[in-house]
Amino acid sequence: MSDTKSGDDKTLSVSTKKTLTLKRPGAEQGTVRQNFSHGRTKAVVVETKKRKFSLPGDKPETPQPAVTLKPRTPQAPLAAPTAPPPPPRPVAPERSGMVLNELSSDEMDARRRALQDSKVREVEERKRAAEDAKRRAEEDERRQREREESARRQAEEEARLQAEAEARRRAEEEARRRAPATETVAVAEEEEEAKPRSGSPIKRGPIKPEVAAPKPVKKAEDDRRRGKLTLTTALSDDDAKRGRSLSSMRRRQEKFKRGMQQEAREKIVREVVLPETITIQDLASRMAERAVDVVKYFMKQGQIMKPGDLIDADTAELVASEFGHTVRRIAESDIEEGLFNIVDQEGDLKSRPPVVTIMGHVDHGKTSLLDAIRNANVVAGESGGITQHIGAYQVEKNGQKITFIDTPGHAAFTQMRARGAQATDIAILVVAADDSVMPQTIESISHAKAAGVPIIVAINKIDKPQADAQKVRTQLLQHEVFVESLGGEVLDVEVSATKGTNLDKLLEAILLQAEILDLKANPDRTAEGVVIEAKLDKGRGPVATVLVQTGTLKPGDILVAGNESGRVRALINDRGEQIKEAGPAMPVEVLGLQGTPQAGDRFAVVENDARAREISEYRQRLAREKAVARQAGQRGSLEQMMSQLQSSGLKEFPLVIKGDVQGSIEAIVTALDKLGTDEVRARIVHSGAGAITESDVSLAETSNAAIIGFNVRANKQARAASEAAGIEIRYYNIIYDLVDDIKSAMSGLLSPERRETFIGNAEILEVFNITKVGKVAGCRVTEGKMERGAGVRLIRDDVVIHEGTLKTLKRFKDEVSEVPVGQECGMAFANYEDMRQGDVIEAFRVEMVKRSL
Repeated sequence: MSDTKSGDDKTLSVSTKKTLTLKRPGAEQGTVRQNFSHGRTKAVVVETKKRKFSLPGDKPETPQPAVTLKPRTPQAPLAAPTAPPPPPRPVAPERSGMVLNELSSDEMDARRRALQDSKVREVEERKRAAEDAKRRAEEDERRQREREESARRQAEEEARLQAEAEARRRAEEEARRRAPATETVAVAEEEEEAKPRSGSPIKRGPIKPEVAAPKPVKKAEDDRRRGKLTLTTALSDDDAKRGRSLSSMRRRQEKFKRGMQQEAREKIVREVVLPETITIQDLASRMAERAVDVVKYFMKQGQIMKPGDLIDADTAELVASEFGHTVRRIAESDIEEGLFNIVDQEGDLKSRPPVVTIMGHVDHGKTSLLDAIRNANVVAGESGGITQHIGAYQVEKNGQKITFIDTPGHAAFTQMRARGAQATDIAILVVAADDSVMPQTIESISHAKAAGVPIIVAINKIDKPQADAQKVRTQLLQHEVFVESLGGEVLDVEVSATKGTNLDKLLEAILLQAEILDLKANPDRTAEGVVIEAKLDKGRGPVATVLVQTGTLKPGDILVAGNESGRVRALINDRGEQIKEAGPAMPVEVLGLQGTPQAGDRFAVVENDARAREISEYRQRLAREKAVARQAGQRGSLEQMMSQLQSSGLKEFPLVIKGDVQGSIEAIVTALDKLGTDEVRARIVHSGAGAITESDVSLAETSNAAIIGFNVRANKQARAASEAAGIEIRYYNIIYDLVDDIKSAMSGLLSPERRETFIGNAEILEVFNITKVGKVAGCRVTEGKMERGAGVRLIRDDVVIHEGTLKTLKRFKDEVSEVPVGQECGMAFANYEDMRQGDVIEAFRVEMVKRSL
C-alpha cells in the first residue's frame, strides 16, 4: 500500500495482492453468488466454523480456534499465522450452490443438537441449583439454631455467674458484720495508710470491664473443704487453692486402711437356709452380704430388681452359689411336720368304738332307722322330713358304744356323703324294700368302695305290703354288692324303722364287723380327727362338730382345724351335755375357734398358740393364693370378658348365700353350679355360715345380687338396709324349693326361642303390571291358606329368592284377611317386584317361645 500527495489532491493506491488475516473480510470477499430460477441471484456471505459438539457425559476437550474459510485469488500470498489452518479446498463457481446447501444442513443439525444439549444441561443446572439452595437453607437454619442455643447457654451461664457473684457478695457482707472490732479497726488502718498523704482527692480513671465484672473462679476438686472462714480469708484477693484440712486427711487415711483390710479379709462360707420364696434383702442378710451387691448381680444378668422384691427358691439358690455359699432348702409346709400321722407304740393302743355311717337314697328311712336305734325323733327336727346336715350320735349296746354318722340322701349332698364315708369304719347301706336300688344308693356304694370300708345292707320298710327284699338283693348284684344269702360276704339285715323290727340284729352285725376289724387307737396322746360339720351360732360363735379319731380332746387344748385355730372352751356331746373330755371315735361340738372351718377339714392339737397361729396363717395364705389364681383364670382381662360375653352371650345370675352350716352351703353351691348352661349360670358373689348381716346387704347392693337365706334370718339392721336398698331376701329351709326357685329365676334370663309355623303355599299363575300400584301376582292357593299379616317367602326352583311381608292380599277387588286353599287371589310384596310366573309363595308365622332350664 502506498500514499502519494501532490498539492491539494490525494491519491490512494491499493495493491492488488491481499494477505489472509483473522479479521472479518470486506463485503466483496467471502461471498458466494446464489442462483435461483427465472434468472434471480443472491449474494450470500459464506463463513465456515469447525466446532465439535459434545454429548452430556463426554469428556470436555480443549476448544480449538474457529477457522474462517474465505475464497481468495490464486496469486494472493498467505500470511504466516501462529497456528495456520489447513488451506481450504477451492470451490468451483458452478458448484457453489451445492456446497452452500451441504454446509447449511450440517450446521443446522449441529445447532439442533447443541440446542437440545443446552436444554438438558439447563435442566440439570436448574435442579442442581435448587438442591444447592435447599442445602444452603438447611445449613442456615441449623446455624441459626446453634446460634440460638449458644445464646441461651451463654445467658444461663451469665445468670449463674451473676447469682454466684451475688452470693459471694452477701457472704462477704455477712462476714464483715460478724467480724470482731479489732479486725475492723485493722482494716480501717490499712485503708487509711493506703490513702495518699495529701488531701487532694484521688483521680480515678474509668473502670475496666474486667475489673468491674471479675471472672468467676471455678471450684476445684481440692477446694471442697475450705476449713474455717475468716474475714481475712474472705477478703483476700489471692485465688490460691486451699489444701485439705488435717481432719479430712486423717479421715481419708482411715478410709484407705479400712479398704485395705476389707480386701485382705477372707471369704466366709455360710450355710444359707432358703424357703420357697424370699426377699432379696432377707437373702443378703442370710448370706451376710450387702443387698446392693445382690441387686448389682441381678443387673448384670439384665434384671432390674429392688431389695424388697420376692424371688423363688431356685433363683435364690443360684445367687447364693454365685456368692460362694452353700444352700439348704426348706419348704413352708415343713411347719406342718409332726402335726398328723404320729406313729403310736403297739402297747399304747386300746380298743375304740366303731364309726358307722348310714348312707342311702333319699326317703329310704336312714334317719328314721337312727331314731329307732337312739329312741329319739330326729326327723321331726328336719325341714321337710329330709336330712340336710350330717348328724353324729353315739349309742350304747350291751356295754359297747357305737358312733353313728347320718348323711343326707339328696343328690345335692354328694360331698357330704363322700366325707362321711372317709371318716367311717363301717357303712350301712339303707335300701327301701319297696323302691329297691335308686341313684343315690348307687352313689353311696361308690363312696363306700372308694373309702375301702365294709358295707352292711339294711333292707328297710319290710313291713310294707309291696316290699320285696329279694329284689333288692338281686339288684345289688349288678353293682358288685354280694350279700351272704346269695353267697357273698356282705351282711344284710331286713329291718323296719317304724315297727322296730330286727334292730338288735343290725346292731349285732355292726359289733361283729367291728370285732373283725379290730379297731384300736391311742387315747393317751394329743387328739386328731376330722371336722364333720361347722356353723356360726349367734350366741356361741363358731361351732365345729368334730369326730375324734385318735387321742383325747380336752377343754383348754389349742386346736388347729383347717385354716382356723383357737383354744377349746367347751366340749358338748350329741345330747347337749358339756363333757370334760372326748376320746377316740367320739363326736363332739367344739367351741372356741377363731372362725368357722370347712366341713371335711382335719384338726389336730398343737403345743402352743404361736405354732397354731403360724400354721393357720400359712394355710390361709395358701387358700388366698389359690382363690386369686382361680379368679384370675376365670376372670381374665376386661377385653377377654367383653369378647366372651359378646361371642357367647353368657348371662349371670348373682347370688349371696348364707346358711346355717357349711355343709348345706356347699350342697347349695354345688346344686346351683349344675344348673348353669352355656347361656346362663349362677354366680355366687359370697357364701358363708351365719345370719344375714348388713354387710351382706351392702355386698348384694354393690353386685346387684339377690340374697338367699337357708335356715337363717336377717337381723333388724340388715332388714332395714335391704328395704332401703330394694334388695330381695328369700328364706328357705328345704333345698328342693331353693333349687327350683333359682332354676325358674334363671330361666327368665334365657332368650326366647324363635319358632316358625308353616301356614300355606300359593302358586303364581300370572303377573300383572298395574299403574300406580306396581306388579301384582295372580295366584292360586295350593296348600293351607294365605294370611295378610304373615311372613312370606318367594321360592323359585326350590330356592328362596326373597323373604318379606305382603303389601296387599285381594280377592277380586276386595282386601281380605285370608284366602283358603283352592281359591285365587292377588298378592303384592312390600318393596319387591321381581315375581315370575310359576314361582311359589310360602306363608309362615313366627312365634317367640319362652324357654326354661
